[in-house]
Amino acid sequence: MNIPTRRALEDAVERKLAMGQGFALATINLDHLVKLASDSAFRDAYARQDFVVADGNPIVWLSRMARRPVELVPGSDMVLPLARIAARMQLPVALLGSTEAALEAAARRMEAEVPGLHVVACIAPPMGFDPDSEGSTHVLHEVGASGAALCFLALGAPKQERLAANGRRMTPNVGYASIGAGLDFLAGTQERAPAWVRALALEWVWRMMQAPGRLVPRYAKCIAILPGQVRGALALRRSGDTAG
Repeated sequence: MNIPTRRALEDAVERKLAMGQGFALATINLDHLVKLASDSAFRDAYARQDFVVADGNPIVWLSRMARRPVELVPGSDMVLPLARIAARMQLPVALLGSTEAALEAAARRMEAEVPGLHVVACIAPPMGFDPDSEGSTHVLHEVGASGAALCFLALGAPKQERLAANGRRMTPNVGYASIGAGLDFLAGTQERAPAWVRALALEWVWRMMQAPGRLVPRYAKCIAILPGQVRGALALRRSGDTAG
């Protein structure tokens, strides 16, 4: 992670947009750590991200354990704040991922909640979309041709991070923010955990109950890597104590 707080992320995004420069934003969580250990293409995509924030309480807890604390900055929570930055700067945005109906509903919601926001493209790739295929080249050209300065990617990991990394090369003036289910939450096509559940750091339980067949195996893999991550965090803490 190289962006420790929500305010730091907003400032960094605003600076990039003001200079007409693109960026790639990833939001790391335990599932990403599992994938990074076995997926070399995902590791390469992460290495090409400009900004990485903590999206998951375990990442925040591990950072505190290592005495390198960061704030929780879920991608879903950053859609509207980043859209407000774009609107304030009179820069158009694009939405990419999910389904056409969800993107159109999310666009309406975003434009209603963010005065002055202009969504210029809603792009829903087909099922089985490959972020490294010829089809992805067409999609990225469509983003660039739309005039969008900021593009929200709702493809899920690792597709959205890989597409963002490719977008940085093909459309260097566009900022790509990987936000997972953020657009579906805004559209109402997926229900997010209530605020009180999120405050108790139990959003993962809520999500698992909604899709146990898909998420129970995923979360089991996440739990399995925790001991190693704890040991790594404690090692960082000891190295900091020694250096001090």
